[in-house]
Amino acid sequence: MYVAIEGVIGVGKTTLARLLQPAFNAEILLEVFEENPFLSDFYGDRERYAFQTQIFFLLSRYHQQRRGVTDVLTHGKSLLSDYTFAKDALFARINLVGDELEMYKRVHEALAEKIILPDLLVYLRANTDVLMQRIATRDRSYERNMDRGYIEKLNLAYEEFFSRPYDNTPVLIIDTNPLDFVHHPEHLRIIENRIREQLNIAPFQPQLMDGE
Repeated sequence: MYVAIEGVIGVGKTTLARLLQPAFNAEILLEVFEENPFLSDFYGDRERYAFQTQIFFLLSRYHQQRRGVTDVLTHGKSLLSDYTFAKDALFARINLVGDELEMYKRVHEALAEKIILPDLLVYLRANTDVLMQRIATRDRSYERNMDRGYIEKLNLAYEEFFSRPYDNTPVLIIDTNPLDFVHHPEHLRIIENRIREQLNIAPFQPQLMDGE
């Protein structure tokens, strides 16, 4: 079993992956984004630092995916990840233009051929106001100047990209606006149940939660 969790900044991907880890007896692969030396500058001046930031992320995600995903799955273990390699291209389309975008696409296309796809992608939805509140609550230093307009733009892009299947990867959509899976175990169990049902991993209760 290989499940990747996706969603906009602040939606709770990493927290959910950690909380689900014991239930699935899985290894966990977390995105290493704090090591990007351009990230703080990018949030201050996105146009100037977009290409450097994006290429660093692309190569970092590629190496982490090639090592981490392959090692876990070849040993027959289950894996939960808080990101997908595919989402890198989503950010590139938002942040890059012209020759820089074309150069990025060529590199991404070549690397993507060697990436293992997840069995299921769990896409966490939230409206922009909820995302901004969650970002403020976790209070990461490099996110304190986060622009609401940028998060709104990301939210629309994520919705377009992940609300339908891509690369033949099944997508499970979870609306997190009414959920607090950190403080309410029953909310966490709802999500766990839906993943089990989607992958046909017992035990699960069919149709525990209506709609997305």
